[in-house]
Amino acid sequence: MTGSGDELKRTPYTDFHIAAGAKMVPFAGYLMPVQYRGIIEEHRAVRSGVGLFDLSHMGEFEVSGPQAMEFIQKVTTNDVSALAEGQIQYSCLPYPDGGIVDDLLVYNLGDHYLLVVNASNIDKDFAWLSEHLIDGATLVNRSDDFSLLAIQGPEAIKLMGDLTDFDLAGLHYYWAARTKVAGKEVLFSRTGYTGEDGFELYIPNAEGAHFWNAIISAGKKYNLDLIGLGARDSLRLEMKMALYGNEIDQTTNPIEAGLGWIVKLDKGEFIGSEAIAKVKVDKPKRKLVCMILEDKAFPRQGYEIYDGDEKVGQVTSGTVSPSLGRPIAIGYVAKRLAKSGNRVEIEIRGRRFPAEVIKPPFYKKEK
Repeated sequence: MTGSGDELKRTPYTDFHIAAGAKMVPFAGYLMPVQYRGIIEEHRAVRSGVGLFDLSHMGEFEVSGPQAMEFIQKVTTNDVSALAEGQIQYSCLPYPDGGIVDDLLVYNLGDHYLLVVNASNIDKDFAWLSEHLIDGATLVNRSDDFSLLAIQGPEAIKLMGDLTDFDLAGLHYYWAARTKVAGKEVLFSRTGYTGEDGFELYIPNAEGAHFWNAIISAGKKYNLDLIGLGARDSLRLEMKMALYGNEIDQTTNPIEAGLGWIVKLDKGEFIGSEAIAKVKVDKPKRKLVCMILEDKAFPRQGYEIYDGDEKVGQVTSGTVSPSLGRPIAIGYVAKRLAKSGNRVEIEIRGRRFPAEVIKPPFYKKEK
């Protein structure tokens, strides 16, 4: 990827995005596509068919050495020792006070681990991890060596099946493999940030054009759509997937954010474990909830949430759901209001709109 100083970095696919008519915007130091045909159309394409995302702005760190597992156990909340080779887990990097440095994916690739972090946090995360590095563990920032493409949607497995002879049916969710795809060996995983089935491919930059063209060609019979950052956000929001800087940050604790399932306190001491354990015992004062608004409105991050005249929380993410056709919001509310069925009000431009707390996620697939 190119770029220096204040210049925006370009991914290996930037010219393809521009040629496809994408609206390009600055994002985390990169020039990225926010939309092509439109956010609603792209969102629905992923829910009903298949879409292709450029996620090359994400960060990748390699951790190796005899103490690699010990190091990752120290700096993350989840239990890395539970990972088999090829398996992936969702986790987060905690501060000593229990706040969140970042959320991330941890891949066990046998001879090393791969940490996949958020684009806007690459420098901060690398500095944090370097500060806590232990003897016997080596940390390398490979973020500029790889591009990342995601194929997401109900038709993803068919499209991917046309690109590889690998047994995709045997590759379970949150597992990775290294095999030939489109004639070239590459690391890919059955992961995503949409709530749909899909795959993410870690591609050496020099091979970017080859994989892009191969996926576009194979995708024609499945009506593959190009998907921008706008639809990526609305897709994850419908599934109540946390976004760093919105639902989680330095001021939030994993327990109040509903991420207790990625905190394994019984694995032994790690950074922030004492503070997180205290919140778990004392119970959080607020909780992250899903809310559906009853009237036409557009909830956004930062809007206040009320119970009568009492301010009880704040919206962290909001949109009009392309799947439901209704305004939806995620936000923190006082613990007493966090149960499904409770009613609150969200203030939007001086007017209060009634909303109901519901059980996540917003979008539930028909079985």
